[in-house]
Amino acid sequence: MRTVRNPNVLTAMKELAWFAGIATCIKLLLIPSYRSTDFEVHRNWLALTHSLPLSQWYSDETSPWTLDYPPLFAFFERFLSIFANLVDPKIVNLHEGLNYSADTVIYFQRISVIVSDLCLFYGVYRLSRNLDSAKRRMIWILIVWSPALIIVDHVHFQYNGFLLGFLLISLSCLEEGKDLMGGVVFAVLLCFKHLFAVAAPVYFVYLLRHYCRGGFFRGFGRFLMMGAAVGMVFLMAFGPFLYYGQIEQVIRRLFPFGRGLCHAYWAPNFWVFYIILDKGLAFLLAKLGINIQAPAASFTGGLVGNSSPFAVLPQVTPLITFMMVLLAMFPCLVKAWREPRPGMITRWVAYAYTCGFFFGWHVHEKASLHFLIPLAIVAVHNLEDVRHYFLLSIVSCYSLFPLLFEAKDYPIKVLLLLLHSLVMWLGFSAHFSKIASVKAVKPRQRRDKMGSGGSAAAKEGGLIVGWVGKRYLLGLLVVEIWGQFLHPYLLGDRLPFLPLMLVSVYCALGIMYSWIWQLGWIIRCP
Repeated sequence: MRTVRNPNVLTAMKELAWFAGIATCIKLLLIPSYRSTDFEVHRNWLALTHSLPLSQWYSDETSPWTLDYPPLFAFFERFLSIFANLVDPKIVNLHEGLNYSADTVIYFQRISVIVSDLCLFYGVYRLSRNLDSAKRRMIWILIVWSPALIIVDHVHFQYNGFLLGFLLISLSCLEEGKDLMGGVVFAVLLCFKHLFAVAAPVYFVYLLRHYCRGGFFRGFGRFLMMGAAVGMVFLMAFGPFLYYGQIEQVIRRLFPFGRGLCHAYWAPNFWVFYIILDKGLAFLLAKLGINIQAPAASFTGGLVGNSSPFAVLPQVTPLITFMMVLLAMFPCLVKAWREPRPGMITRWVAYAYTCGFFFGWHVHEKASLHFLIPLAIVAVHNLEDVRHYFLLSIVSCYSLFPLLFEAKDYPIKVLLLLLHSLVMWLGFSAHFSKIASVKAVKPRQRRDKMGSGGSAAAKEGGLIVGWVGKRYLLGLLVVEIWGQFLHPYLLGDRLPFLPLMLVSVYCALGIMYSWIWQLGWIIRCP
């Protein structure tokens, strides 16, 4: 349970503004940095929603970057296009603006992401405003200064901070007992980006047991009220496309299962091990003289699209991954059903997103933000959570490094991760050393039980990871040295995707540890 205080609201807002101001300065400095294809994707969506009637938004194929986000995000792009047209009409020119890269479009889109982060700041504020100042500041460091979020949104380019803000607002409402509002905000989030639906089972079970309680008639009435409110959100978002007969096309765009099990760069999840096992078995069978029909292309080919079939192991379908996600999530759903506690909802939702990332279909490496950001809320309350989060945040951020593959961006991503790791280490060590010191000043009976007592507690409080965690993090350094220096020197242009594979496999071990750790915590938690 989180410590409830009544901090001065004005003071808390001023402190958050200071953290947000520093983050904004860093984001402004990154405006000229590398831009992925997602930058052109969103520019095309600005042009598409500005130039075409609503009935053609999800059927237009003027460029390869077709609209595949839910309607509310399309309306959000339409809203931004109004200002884009004022800044530079070429930004929203559908036919002549392909790959448009003038300074006007770069500054406009970069600043639009920075401004939209106000939603994230508000969500962080809501979830931390009742905490003591030390915990509140640590949460702001973990989220507002998150290097993973900066890399994905403000270098690579996306709007994850804006969307995660809705998630945090929803969770804050549930923690405050405002279940109806929390459910509605989550429905709004799903209409912005459907991939957040992984946590929908947790929301459903929790709201059914917590909001719809109080006897049959009262509970059924609340169930209808929640259903009507959520249904109204979806009707407002999808209704216009239902009216134009485009709903089937919208659904087809939102769920393109033909893209295959894995993304071009493997997200560090369970399927990395499955692919490696398949390739290893195929290699061994070939050495034994057993004829194996190899896939037409390699999973490490770096191409976006439908991945090749497996050579030895059974094929994996979207239904299989869906069932595995639900099975992994089952202990969490049982806990939410038996004892729906508001203080646990953030942890349960984070665990659900971890399950979706680890076992899901066509998972993008950027989806690690879905569990990394909520876990920051629960990471400041005990030393065990701190140790887990410290390792997880470093692994998750490092797994994003291949997104920024240009040499000029290498110092940026390394510096962001190292600085953030140092700030986390110092902040957590100081905070828990102080707690340990307070615990050391106890009655004589407590000191007798502790033996050398205070110093041991202070030492324990100052630690962030154990010896296993330290050695694992050192392994990240080995993987990076190999990929950046030894591989080019020893192998040259041979096996060009081996460094990517090593990053995926090694980071998958860290994500697997996090999933097992969270599962164990949920099972043993009373």
